[in-house]
Amino acid sequence: MRDIIFISLENWDGVWRRNQFLCAEWMRRFPRMRILFVGRPRDASYALRTGAIHSFKATALRQSDEYKGLTLLNPLKLMPNSFAVGRHINAELLLRQVNSAVKKIGLRHPLLWINDHFASHLVGRVGERAAVYDITDDWALMGASSSEDRQRVRVADAEMCAKADLVVVCSEALEKSRKAKCRRIVRVSNGVDADHYPVCRVPRARGAVPVFGYLGSLHGERLDFGLIQALATSWPQCKVVMCGPCMLTEYERSLLGALPNVEVHPEVHYRDVPGVLASFDVCILPHRKTPFTESLNPIKLWEYLASGRPIAATSVAGFRDFAHLCNLGDGAAGFVAACHAAYREDGSKAEARVAVAESNSWRSRVEDLLEVFRQESWVGAPFGKWAATEGVVAAESRSEDSAVGADSLNGSLGEVALESNWR
Repeated sequence: MRDIIFISLENWDGVWRRNQFLCAEWMRRFPRMRILFVGRPRDASYALRTGAIHSFKATALRQSDEYKGLTLLNPLKLMPNSFAVGRHINAELLLRQVNSAVKKIGLRHPLLWINDHFASHLVGRVGERAAVYDITDDWALMGASSSEDRQRVRVADAEMCAKADLVVVCSEALEKSRKAKCRRIVRVSNGVDADHYPVCRVPRARGAVPVFGYLGSLHGERLDFGLIQALATSWPQCKVVMCGPCMLTEYERSLLGALPNVEVHPEVHYRDVPGVLASFDVCILPHRKTPFTESLNPIKLWEYLASGRPIAATSVAGFRDFAHLCNLGDGAAGFVAACHAAYREDGSKAEARVAVAESNSWRSRVEDLLEVFRQESWVGAPFGKWAATEGVVAAESRSEDSAVGADSLNGSLGEVALESNWR
């Protein structure tokens, strides 16, 4: 498989999102491939304003401890993005740092995978074979953003769609809204590693306090606080547990803090997700129904299904497709009723949920992508082999085969029997 430059909106950390799952599956399949994973920048202007100098302590370019072929880059960002000159300086600085890292690692003609809509200036300038734009959320629909910010996102997104050789989306709504803007578009939903969740399938002994749990981003654009309040107040003997990266405003925090039976917990490392889900009697999704949430394909859908646990959710994108395995309800009364119905379940749907999760694996998602790569002739052997040097992986150059026959191509795509880092 061709080496990859991966421009992410998030860091590579313990909270696994689509980016990490895709990269991890590629590296399990192709242990000689190399990935340069570009995460969030080290923001100099923000550090000066806030005194957050600790953000500069980490090495900018470093090899991952988890995967031999993974190199992580947190580039330096000097200027605020609030004005055009600052944005231009930051863009050119990012380009220089990516190209410098590519040279140090030894990548040649990699695939450029972009998740950040503001990275279109990299296309055609990092020696890539092709550019892929992966859209996971429609950020232009976020109501909390200013109209100027939303317009900037729309312009950047349109430019990325026009420049990319392939646009990948995770939901039907994204596919419909981007189809006319792209040369080629493919929908690849999120998935799950169902083998990661066996601990959840042990029947949970019912205690005196029912536990309703949410595991995902705590974000006002997603969460309907009225639904959480309705559940907590109408069922005061229950406990509502909210776990995940917290992006709530002070006001939103106060709404949850005012409810004595609601607990807010920090983000959960991926290795600990099964244990957390196993502590829930019901997995809940109190999401708002908005154009933004309609653009999503929540990873938690697949994780909830993999757990086999009862599910109560609003009828949002993704969950609607599995209404036979989820208890859906809209509005305060409807959502509370769905939670009651989920809590009364007898366990008969657990196996069906797990079966759906097993048939929607990250392995199958990567295979779907590889089929597109085959069609575009983007699949090829990496150019080098690994040798560790000074904390950054270097490649010993070798010549690429001048031609790849059908048999050797199929052989290069064979699955590699490697254990997951998280099992």
